[in-house]
Amino acid sequence: MTVPAREPAGVPVPMNLITGSGPDIDVERITSSPAALRAFLHGLPGVDQVGADARAAALSTRSIKTTAKSAAIDLAISMIDLTTLEGMDTPGKVRAMCAKAARPDPRDAGVPPVAAVCVYSDLVAVAVDALAGSGVRVASVATAFPSGRASLGVKLTDTADAVAAGAGEVDMVIDRGAFLSGRYLDVFDEISAIRTACGPAHLKVILETGELRTYDNVRRASWLAMLAGADFIKTSTGKVSPAATLPVTLVMLQAVRDFRDATGRQVGVKPAGGIRTTKDAIRYLVLVNETVGQDWLDPAWFRLGASSLLNDLLMQRSKLTTGHYSGPDYVTVD
Repeated sequence: MTVPAREPAGVPVPMNLITGSGPDIDVERITSSPAALRAFLHGLPGVDQVGADARAAALSTRSIKTTAKSAAIDLAISMIDLTTLEGMDTPGKVRAMCAKAARPDPRDAGVPPVAAVCVYSDLVAVAVDALAGSGVRVASVATAFPSGRASLGVKLTDTADAVAAGAGEVDMVIDRGAFLSGRYLDVFDEISAIRTACGPAHLKVILETGELRTYDNVRRASWLAMLAGADFIKTSTGKVSPAATLPVTLVMLQAVRDFRDATGRQVGVKPAGGIRTTKDAIRYLVLVNETVGQDWLDPAWFRLGASSLLNDLLMQRSKLTTGHYSGPDYVTVD
């Protein structure tokens, strides 16, 4: 898809915490004490809430040509983490979802597979077996999802179980109570410990932005997660309202952009929850391209957490191909 180049960077990082001749942040110094970490996080410039809302609203009105829309739909499909996180999940339901993830439209081999499936840890082995050889990754939520209210020992065991079962990605939730109480170092230490427990698996850190109250807190939590080793930062569990929003995702995209500028390390972003339509997905792709550029327009760096989005993308893709909408039985109901 072709849209104007990204907006210029960015948020300055406190210069007394940048060391060396190249981009490098002195994480040990920043996290040497609760006071030092608090000073760093509160030293980040505040977010202009009105400006962020206006910027996201303006980008959401962008229209793209039909040819670009076709490419955007396929890109969005390839970025989906197809998700089922219900107490009534069964092995049969997970296998059916995995079949759809690997071959979203059985009648059209041109439709790309999704990026990953996301399930509870006790169903990871089922998903790994069902997706063998497909290239679709298996993600597992962990760390007492969705509340995050458990001891560190329980969270580490939960993570280790998911990785041992074959999860290539782990989605953890931060302790929002600790964060909102200003216990930033406790949150940092917990993320760092989970990062170690993940081993080779990628770590997605869920901020649960709907509970963080302010955009400033979203920016601080984003930096905190990245400093602690997150491979992705994720908006939401999907269990709290509001879940993903364009302005919140904008703030997180700005954070990963500025973090890469400051450290040289790229971190992915995953909005999750409430993204249901093709229009929604395209708005997020435009937001990514305008804010961080095409480096992030790849499933390796941007994901869409969704359960119902895939069906709408498939329906819209069929409309572009055939000129008319398919019947209600064209896609499976998950």
